[in-house]
Amino acid sequence: MPESAVVQAPAASGPAAPGRFPRPGASKEGRRGPSPRVRLIVVGGAVVVAALCFLFLFVKGSFDFAIERRLTLLGAMVVAAFAQGVGTVVFQTVTHNRLLTPSLMGFDAVYSLMQTLMVFFFGGATLAATDGLAKLVVQTALMVAFTTVLFRWLFSGPTGSLHVLLLAGVVLGVAFQSLSLFLQRMLAPADYDVLSARLFGRLGSVEATHLPLAFAVCAAAGLYLWRRRYRLDVLLLGRDAATGLGLNHRGELTGALIVVSLMVAMSTALVGPMTFFGFIAALLAHQFSGTHRHAVVLPMAFLTGLFTLLVGQFTMEHIVYASGMLTTVIEFLGGVVFLAYLFKKGTL
Repeated sequence: MPESAVVQAPAASGPAAPGRFPRPGASKEGRRGPSPRVRLIVVGGAVVVAALCFLFLFVKGSFDFAIERRLTLLGAMVVAAFAQGVGTVVFQTVTHNRLLTPSLMGFDAVYSLMQTLMVFFFGGATLAATDGLAKLVVQTALMVAFTTVLFRWLFSGPTGSLHVLLLAGVVLGVAFQSLSLFLQRMLAPADYDVLSARLFGRLGSVEATHLPLAFAVCAAAGLYLWRRRYRLDVLLLGRDAATGLGLNHRGELTGALIVVSLMVAMSTALVGPMTFFGFIAALLAHQFSGTHRHAVVLPMAFLTGLFTLLVGQFTMEHIVYASGMLTTVIEFLGGVVFLAYLFKKGTL
């Protein structure tokens, strides 16, 4: 489908005319507050200020050592914010539900099962000894292969649908998690301690040598999604409307899900599971964007996610003095926000 067909279609003020449809997010009362571009500039400026404060304030000891560590940590934040924030927005677009996250597809459960199996069969020392780029690639490939097989199996049949896909992902995720918990109860205490440290998000332990690959994956995925930002707008209209406008709904949906799988799998393999962080980034992006257009929401999700991590890490390091607890705090607060949003909405 030519992108110009989506870009140039004006919003109809009266009854829908042939070949015309309202742009997603168009308000009947007109635009309120700052324009989406101004909002992006403001949030981007806040991110730059937060990044500079994080890098250069309260440096103790060797400046070179501190900057090297903080740059590595900043790189891990960029990958996590982009993969989780943007991935969650796209996932919510194709599922038409702002409560769902890619974690429902079983990424966290698959990651936990892989780590548990390695410790169960080879011991906790092997988990640390095998850390490297090869392990990161293997873990990412296995998680993407799992979701790709799931997509092809469920979408190839005549009854395949997105709802069945989500249900299968939830069921398989629960099954993998249950198997992981069963095996963890059989581990020696020392091995269990080593494993437990890997089953939580760990921004501070990311290796700098892993970041170039993660940046490359995020850049390729971001380019793919940016070129299809207008098609994602059309997907918001629903399956029937998108198909009527000439969009290959199943093809676009499958492609978007595979790209989301790649981003979230890379983020999970790099920094560990972060179940509710993507939900927070996506929720803030929709609140601050002032529009549903993905040309604004996608970069806003990245910026709000990165700002959350920067402010959170700065606070935990220099005010609370508990730098390793950031992901735990984010997951706790994210769970609270998720429940509050669920109760306010009243339905999944």
